[in-house]
Amino acid sequence: MDSHDVRREWAERSGEYSPAYYAHYGPDETSESVRAILDSRVGRDASVLELGCSSGRHLAHLFEGGFADLHGVELNPDAFDVMADQYPDLWESGTFYADAIEDVVGDFDDDAFDAVYSVETLQHVHPDAEWVFDEIARITGDALVTAEIEDAAADAERVERDDDPDVNFVRDEFPLYYRDWGEIFGDLGFEQVEHRTVKRDTVRAFRAR
Repeated sequence: MDSHDVRREWAERSGEYSPAYYAHYGPDETSESVRAILDSRVGRDASVLELGCSSGRHLAHLFEGGFADLHGVELNPDAFDVMADQYPDLWESGTFYADAIEDVVGDFDDDAFDAVYSVETLQHVHPDAEWVFDEIARITGDALVTAEIEDAAADAERVERDDDPDVNFVRDEFPLYYRDWGEIFGDLGFEQVEHRTVKRDTVRAFRAR
């Protein structure tokens, strides 16, 4: 499965891990962590971009907390129909891009957003598309937050393929790559300022140096 296959599979996703699935569960502990970090690091007047926003449960939590300048990128176009139904105020207020992260980030200016964050999204970026991490660093003005599964031992759904401990196929379908985001974004000019564990996610907050 190459990067194009991965993106096509997520764009057509229904059922488990689909936009409707996440909207059903709503905001969670990770949503709370992201909001607390952004509240303290950039404040509620900040422009914020979520990478892989799905139907908007994390952005909705920010919106309810007083953040108003919200943006999201999502590959699955069905997500925005769900968002309009489940979070209509967010849908009317925010700015959204129905496209792959790799096809959108290059269009943004340097430091386009005060804060950029992802929740269990960058872990699915195929190795062929790792160049996108440089672009994410480029468009982030102040704060970057990653909430991703980094520890294979903590991932109950882990299934090794080809004896590779750094990749897991979720439900035997979608690749999940275990990466050290502290190291990746540290090498791209960011300083880690917070680190916490929420369920399976490693939540890291960075500031631009």
